[in-house]
Amino acid sequence: MPTKKSLVAASIALPLALLLGGCASGSADAGSSADANETVKIGVVGAGDPYWETYKDAAAAEGIDVELVDFSEYTQPNPALSAGELDLNQFQHIIYLATYNVNSGDDLVPVGATAIYPLGLYSAKYDDVADIPEGSTVAVPNDESNQARGLLVLQSADLIELEDGGSIFSTVADVLPSSKVKVEALDAAFTATSLPDVAAAIINNDFVEDAGLKPEDAIAQDDPSDPNALPYVNIFAARADQADNPTYKKLVELYQNTQSVLDGVQDASGGTAVFVKTPVKDLQTSLEAVQDDIKANS
Repeated sequence: MPTKKSLVAASIALPLALLLGGCASGSADAGSSADANETVKIGVVGAGDPYWETYKDAAAAEGIDVELVDFSEYTQPNPALSAGELDLNQFQHIIYLATYNVNSGDDLVPVGATAIYPLGLYSAKYDDVADIPEGSTVAVPNDESNQARGLLVLQSADLIELEDGGSIFSTVADVLPSSKVKVEALDAAFTATSLPDVAAAIINNDFVEDAGLKPEDAIAQDDPSDPNALPYVNIFAARADQADNPTYKKLVELYQNTQSVLDGVQDASGGTAVFVKTPVKDLQTSLEAVQDDIKANS
């Protein structure tokens, strides 16, 4: 992920079509420990980001040779992992993985959390979400992934109420009449340019900088501690039979606890990353719930 836009893309996109593709290794024995010079192949999208070299150095110091396998498309790393050509991949959030598993009949699993890239609410008129007047209009992106996520942000900010509490499939049609504001769905590229005409707008991370804004300008965003945000946490993924591999657990810990790696990720993300150490059990529970939701809505 050489740019901020490519880094956050997988943390935003929700593909609902069958994901296909493939490329590159065998995995370590689940019962083994991190033997000296053990090689682990990790699939990523954007291996050119400098923090990956920092990460490889940290792993080497622990006796693990990390070989990065770079992919140009987000559709490729999961099939490659499933085929045994990778040991791990790290590029997606839980919703993306759940969609892949349901559509492919696979059972890839999360083995560790990395970060969430919050989706923000911005305003040219108000510095505090509490100041947004009742009955005013707020814009959200009209694509199904960002629309649902944006609506959940608005609900967390007490601006709207969603039918049945909302879900990853919520649309503006699910906004209850009792809500404080009205919601208008616009093309994601136009929510930023709508700011002069609306009280506030959910702006996709790809368009924040282009609009002359900074992530810290957001007056509301996903709360990583909110259960509704959990499906958007980015993860390391492995095959189900390798879920307890101690070497993979060590690699997750290195990512989560090596400050120079975290600094590099933050720099590559344009300051949008919020690092999390969500327990794997909670990640798995969220994955199963999202998969159930996808099946129920398909």
